Amino acid sequence: AELRPEGGGEPVRGFQVVLEDTILFPEGGGQVRAWRGRAGRRGRGRAGGTDGPCPQPDDRGLIGAVPVLRVTRRGSEAVHFVPAALEPGAAVLLSLDWERRFDHMQQHSGQHLITAIADQMFGFKTTSWELGRQRSVIELDTPSVTAEQIEALERSVNEKIRERVPVRVRELAADDPEIETVRSRGLPDDHAGLVRVVDIEGIDSNMCCGTHVSNLSDLQVIKLLGTEKGKKNKTNLVFLAGNRVLKSIEQSHSTEKALTSLLKNGPGEHVEAVKRLQSSVKLLQKNNLNLLRDIAVLIARDFKSKPVQSQLFVLHRKEGDSEFMNIIANEIGTEETLLFLTVGDEHEAGLFLLAGPVEAVENLGPRVAELLEGKGAGKRGRFQGKATKMSRRGEVQALLQEFISPRCPEA
Repeated sequence: AELRPEGGGEPVRGFQVVLEDTILFPEGGGQVRAWRGRAGRRGRGRAGGTDGPCPQPDDRGLIGAVPVLRVTRRGSEAVHFVPAALEPGAAVLLSLDWERRFDHMQQHSGQHLITAIADQMFGFKTTSWELGRQRSVIELDTPSVTAEQIEALERSVNEKIRERVPVRVRELAADDPEIETVRSRGLPDDHAGLVRVVDIEGIDSNMCCGTHVSNLSDLQVIKLLGTEKGKKNKTNLVFLAGNRVLKSIEQSHSTEKALTSLLKNGPGEHVEAVKRLQSSVKLLQKNNLNLLRDIAVLIARDFKSKPVQSQLFVLHRKEGDSEFMNIIANEIGTEETLLFLTVGDEHEAGLFLLAGPVEAVENLGPRVAELLEGKGAGKRGRFQGKATKMSRRGEVQALLQEFISPRCPEA
């Protein structure tokens, strides 16, 4: 089989392996035969309630010494992708990447808790959620959530964590009437066997196939990072749970130390220091633009002051922009002179402008862009765009010189 890496790149060749039993959770969740939860109980289940198709990423681990690069659901089986062949029928030892698993458990149980409390406190229903690599997002069926509501929700969920509320897993028959009392979005069409229910004692009962902590105290802490605009009339609530909160604090502290060193002041003064720097940069940029405009005008006037003016004007300047080039073109005039102007790195990428008689520019513009391995567009005697190979400016100049030579032998 082949596996396409999540970050892109060439497919990895390997093998798909099905085990008699597995401790590795498959992506996509679902009715995974013989999946063993933290308590080691065999069960069949499928995400329901707020989870939809159980958007929990898959586990990683080892089969013997062979790494498992992906685990996916295929019907009632968990299919393990490995880079090396294994002997069919052999007994193997599975090892689990516990750090990854525990992170997923914390985020998933955290989502159940936030969903339940948000519903109880404010009537906000969860319509979907995503367990991301850096942060997780819960989609709430409400057009907005206030800062006060976020603060109250965060305070409440952390109180439940400190109360050490147990989290338990039950397995019910599909026709058990108690299923009607469980938070659920319904069973999938291909469901078979028992239904797995995750209970947060006294708070929530949810049909779910995912991996969870056994007590809310294992979540350590939950931090609500705020909201983002979601789909129509919905709001995305962003959160971190457990170790992700600690990692976020560590990263923020490292950033704070670096800023303290760079800005030469304490954390409480960082914002004002950055505002002052931004104001200075804006003023410098404004002054720089004014100077570039003045330089452009002087360059054009110097050219026009010469007794005999060439029909071809070529100029490159590392510092500059489109306005700089257009000012020169406006000042010189393009009725008689063909101008080739470029700004940017001399050997890498930059901007170009070809200006001059309309017929000449229409003919030469696309060829100039092609030589510079760039793209551009033009109208009324001007063709400008981006170039990736500024090092080929000499070839463009030769092309333009060849174009004007028959018309101007003395050039």
